[in-house]
Order: sequence, then C-alpha cells, then structure tokens
Amino acid sequence: MSIPRTIAFNMGKGRLEAFSDGVIAIIITIMVLELKVPHDHGVHLSDLRPLIPVFLSYILSFVYVGIYWNNHHHMFHATQRVSGSILWANLHLLFWLSLIPFTTDWMGQTHFAPTPTAIYGAVLLLAGIAYLILERAIVASHPSDPVLTALVEKGWKEYVSVACYALAVPLAFVSPWISEVLYVLVAVLWFVPDRRIERLLRDASAK
Repeated sequence: MSIPRTIAFNMGKGRLEAFSDGVIAIIITIMVLELKVPHDHGVHLSDLRPLIPVFLSYILSFVYVGIYWNNHHHMFHATQRVSGSILWANLHLLFWLSLIPFTTDWMGQTHFAPTPTAIYGAVLLLAGIAYLILERAIVASHPSDPVLTALVEKGWKEYVSVACYALAVPLAFVSPWISEVLYVLVAVLWFVPDRRIERLLRDASAK
C-alpha cells in the first residue's frame, strides 16, 4: 500500500529529530561501553597507561558526535517540514555516524595504526559528505526560505572539513599522527557551535 504523496511530503520534523537523537545517543553509549577496565584488573593509575590510546580516540569521537548533534539540531531548528528526500538523506548521515564506534575502537586498540586511522578518516569523510547532502535536501524542500539558503551559501566549514578528511586518509599511511592532527583541527574548527541559524532567524524575525 503506497503512502499518498501529500502525506509523505508534508510530515512534521518531530519524529525525525527524536529518531536522530535516539540513534546518536546509542552511538555514544556503544562508544563508552568499549572502554574496558585493565585486563589484569589493576588498581593503580599506571595500569591505565595501555588504555590511553583507546581513551583519546573515545574523546575525539565523542566530540565529533557532539558536533554533529549540535549542528543537526541547529539546522532542523530552521527546517519547517521534512520530505522523503530529507528522510533518506538523514538516514544516510546516521548510517555513517553509526560506524564511528567501530572505527574508534579499532583505531584505539591498535594504537593509531595506519589502516585503522585511514578508515576512521574515511568514515568521517563520508559522514561529512552525507551532511552536505542533507543540507541540500533541506534547502531543496524550502526553495523560498532565505534563512536556509543563506545557511548553505555561507557554509564554508563543511567544505574545509571534507577537504581535511580527504587529505587525512592517504596521509595516514605516511604518518598516522598527521591524520590525527587534521582530525583534531577539524574538531576544533567546529567546537564552537554554529551560530548562523540563530543569527539568521533573529534577523528574519526582526524584519
């Protein structure tokens, strides 16, 4: 039984946001569950030394997931409705984000070996591309919305991030630490919440 197009393309955004929040919460939960106590159940701080790479990779990924959640929230704050293309674009983004726990654990357990570090960057790259696709899908569904149009036109951070990920993947086989520096730089770039939505909405309401 097919769903009428008038229903499928005029859905509210509440369920999408709730589902996305739930998936992101599960991603963080899976990551923290991968933090295991020392194998020999040591009781000294020195026993945690072998876990430092795992913990560092967890911190980096936690920040990344938090950045995506923050910007996803801001973007959908300005979104008035969702379409079928937005739903699929959002699922596409969540798919790549759902792989972050696996790549995080692999990279940490192998102490930032080249291949796991490159795969970690590849997942970040594909998640970044998926976020750009989601932005375009939202704007396409709101062709006359100046706030969302301005958001995408001024979205230089997204392109810088994708470029850094694309560089980090092959550079991981030269030196994984170069890739790690690029990952941290992108995280720092996004660490400050994107205020464009808030500013654009405030300006629009003032007119």
